[in-house]
Amino acid sequence: MKLTVAHSPDPDDAFMFYALTHGKIESKYELEETLSDIETLNKEAINGRYHISAISYHALPYIIDKYDLMSVGSSVGDKYGPILISKNPLSNLENKVIALPGELTTATLVFRIYSQDHKEVFVPFDQIMDKVINSEVDAGLLIHEGQLSYKNMGLKKIVDLGEWWYEKYNLPLPLGGNAIHKSLRNERIMINNLLRESIKWGKAHPEEALTHAMKFGRDLNSEMNEKFVNMYVNDYTIKFHESLYKSLNILYKVAFEKSLIPSIPDIPESILNE
Repeated sequence: MKLTVAHSPDPDDAFMFYALTHGKIESKYELEETLSDIETLNKEAINGRYHISAISYHALPYIIDKYDLMSVGSSVGDKYGPILISKNPLSNLENKVIALPGELTTATLVFRIYSQDHKEVFVPFDQIMDKVINSEVDAGLLIHEGQLSYKNMGLKKIVDLGEWWYEKYNLPLPLGGNAIHKSLRNERIMINNLLRESIKWGKAHPEEALTHAMKFGRDLNSEMNEKFVNMYVNDYTIKFHESLYKSLNILYKVAFEKSLIPSIPDIPESILNE
């Protein structure tokens, strides 16, 4: 059986899928792997393009008619997350131009909950730091490995949204996950288990999996690559914990109340036991 699998070209996703897509674990599936930035994957999921796709949690309300959420593969910030940076300290964000990493990214959604008085421009995530350095925007919201490398550029942290979320709700910040096409409902548990096995294989063979992941790390040395992977391939990635379930439902409830999403997607509690 042939499956199309899509994920972002980032160290954490590369680490997660390595064993599964490189024949390190047994599988009855023939996998066709596609790498694309997360905003592109979010938009392609709206059209149901791939069997399995990494998505931002922000995108789930827009694709819930075509996909089910997988219990494995979540990217969760435990007291850390997307970071708003600038060249100089900012006392407030009113009318400030903020570079955001894509309309359907969870970073954008959480930032819109955090701030309502700013002006937005959407910039490819790997160009945001340059926009800030060149003073083309007042501040930028960093995702992926930029969260570790911005200090090397002399940039200032305004707020870490993962820290802010934890202070507000005492919960981790859900950022992304994996979705499986509804046509594969009968295969979901098996595919969940395969991805879980792939992640565990990477954890058991860190040198090989991290070496693969480092190919996708922009401006990261081996130490920073390992740190970044461990930030977002953690216990929440392997199992859908109750705190993640609770936090995700709060995210959707607050976003819906602020008219930031069209609906609250139903995530069955059974996901906690998969």
